[in-house]
Amino acid sequence: MAYRFYVNSDIVFGRDSVKELPGILKGYGAKKVMVVYDAGVKAAGIAEQVLAMVEETSIPYVVFDGVIPNPTNEVVEEAAGLARCNGVDAFVAVGGGSSIDLAKAIDVLMTNPGSIGDYAGIGKVRHPLFPLVAIPTTAGTSSEITNVSALTDTQKVVKYVVIDDKLVPSKVIIDPEFTRTVPASVTAATGLDAITHAVESYISNRSNPLTEYNSIKGLEILYRNITRAVTDGADMEAREQMMLGCVITGFGFSNANLGLVHAIAHTLSAHFHLAHGMANAAVLPYVMEFNADGCPEKMAELARAIGLTMSGNMEDDKYLLAGELLHLVQKLGIKTLSEQGITEQDLDMLAEEAMREPVLGFNPRQDVGKEDILAILRKAF
Repeated sequence: MAYRFYVNSDIVFGRDSVKELPGILKGYGAKKVMVVYDAGVKAAGIAEQVLAMVEETSIPYVVFDGVIPNPTNEVVEEAAGLARCNGVDAFVAVGGGSSIDLAKAIDVLMTNPGSIGDYAGIGKVRHPLFPLVAIPTTAGTSSEITNVSALTDTQKVVKYVVIDDKLVPSKVIIDPEFTRTVPASVTAATGLDAITHAVESYISNRSNPLTEYNSIKGLEILYRNITRAVTDGADMEAREQMMLGCVITGFGFSNANLGLVHAIAHTLSAHFHLAHGMANAAVLPYVMEFNADGCPEKMAELARAIGLTMSGNMEDDKYLLAGELLHLVQKLGIKTLSEQGITEQDLDMLAEEAMREPVLGFNPRQDVGKEDILAILRKAF
């Protein structure tokens, strides 16, 4: 069997690793840097620390701090216009997946013509990008090491992705200290996003031995540490392990892709602006219950990997993971869809829209119908 496994990440991992930033930027010979972050990163004092590192280089810089969750085409164009006007030739993205995805999209437009929507899909970016240093502040999306930028088209009301190997950040600085101030609710949602990536990529119909190794190892680490990190945000060992699990998982899912959980979550975010991790977590247990018949052995392998007690009866064991994920979601305080503002009248439209999501092509069960998605949404409601 022949398969592809692409990894192209240059990572500095560990506490105080942000101190490597000045040397990295000087090494690029950048003339002007754009630092991209959101209001939360600024409020936590993280932006101030990163900007101090940039200032050590004496390289001029400009700030874009208008990052929003599920960044839109309009925000991409606004930020790219600022970057062009300032002659930016290097980027530093600080924050969660939204900040890093936005920086990737801006970078695409610095060296490629047209609008960002022109690059929706796989492998459409023509020219190499400027250097991008990614500094994640959450353990969730793995955007810092993937070739994906997830964006929202507000005209079409869809969440879509730009996928191209050129989007992988040039350098990654993973400093667990930057996750210390993340609120418990965000730690839970982003951590469950990473767990979703691990589980969906392991059972993906595009998985292979290399992706499966990363996915299941990432799940083990994430599952073992997420409750500790949510319960005590100052537990830096747990925080560090969550970052490690997120990176390892990212290597798996960026090659194997995802499935039905993300098809539903993309639709929820596009129409109702739900945070990506919260949308994933709300439906994750019920999608895994649905998928169990399509990959019972793999479901049992995942359950065994996180230490669940196996009965030896596959008809029972294939549902163990779904049951444990439901327990975890409830324990960590993830809101139901109704608690996140979804109404019963919305469910039919959401199921219809989710059926159009390309990521469904990687789901282990390919017999997914609208009624199946409706049933999942009702359970998550």
